[in-house]
Amino acid sequence: MSGKPRGLVLRISFAACCAAIPLVVCLASSPAYALSEIKREELPPTVTPPADDMSPPGSTVPMPNPVGTPPPSSQPTAPAEAEPDSPADGGVTRPRVDPDTPVPEVIYDLGKLPEPVRRMHDLIVEACKGGDIEKLRPLIGTGDNTTQLSLTDIDGDAVAFLKGLSGDPDGQEILAIMEEVLDAGYVHLDAGTPQELYVWPYFFALPLDKLDAKQRVELFKIVTAGDFDDMKQFGAYIFYRVGITPSGQWSFFVAGD
Repeated sequence: MSGKPRGLVLRISFAACCAAIPLVVCLASSPAYALSEIKREELPPTVTPPADDMSPPGSTVPMPNPVGTPPPSSQPTAPAEAEPDSPADGGVTRPRVDPDTPVPEVIYDLGKLPEPVRRMHDLIVEACKGGDIEKLRPLIGTGDNTTQLSLTDIDGDAVAFLKGLSGDPDGQEILAIMEEVLDAGYVHLDAGTPQELYVWPYFFALPLDKLDAKQRVELFKIVTAGDFDDMKQFGAYIFYRVGITPSGQWSFFVAGD
């Protein structure tokens, strides 16, 4: 090749290099963004497969988490521990039938009660016999020592609540039920523990299918035969019961479970 064509090629190459220099300078002068600085809307949208997608398992490529989202923890979450029963939850008022423990002694002699328990028992019975439900008000107490009258919280006046349980407007039906309950035999539970209680009627702590003929007659003074059949299906006595602490506090008068 002669000198002229070679010179032409050199000039063309030089011109191309000169044209590329501004482009390189422009790119170099643009700021470089970190990946975490890219706005979320500038990322490509996540592809969501249609609901009727019948692709076989494992054929879909999993999408990565959004930028800045920590990966899910592989540690299992520990289940929350159940709170123990407390008087406010009705724990001590629930039937105490345990097939793995001996049946507690059924006691009829009120003379075996501690004096504070006997006194509270007699005061409640006296108020019931008098027919005036207001006589129960000082026995129910107030504050932390209030007698539990329901398995759930109650609103308003305690005596008004008891009247509402009764089939008559003066609350005398509920007084009659309370008297019948306290006339039955009783059981002494959890002796020597903070949960120690004297509970009427004794059916509260006995398996209903183990009651003898005499005990069933005593039960029918409080509930009907139909109630008894329902309770057998449930597995325990769940009608009204009264609990009194060894110190003489009237702990509860409730029904249900």
